[in-house]
Amino acid sequence: MSYVVCVPMDMQALPLSDAINAFLAGHRMAAATFGRLALNDPGFITQYRKGRRVWPETEARIRKFMSEYQPAQVAA
Repeated sequence: MSYVVCVPMDMQALPLSDAINAFLAGHRMAAATFGRLALNDPGFITQYRKGRRVWPETEARIRKFMSEYQPAQVAA
C-alpha cells in the first residue's frame, strides 16, 4: 500500500503551528510520533498546542526534521 504525501513545498514560510499541522496531515502522522521522532519528546505537540514556548533552536530542529523526513517504505 502506498499513498501520496501532500505537504506544502515551502513549509519554511508558514508559521510553525501551520507547518506542523500540514506535515502531520500530509504524512498521516500522529502528534506523539512526530514529537518522538523530531525531538525525542512524544508530548511536545500536546504541550505546544497548550501554549508551550518553543525556543528558536527547537524550532530550527523541528523545521529541519520536517524538511529532511523520508517516510519508510511500506513492506509488500
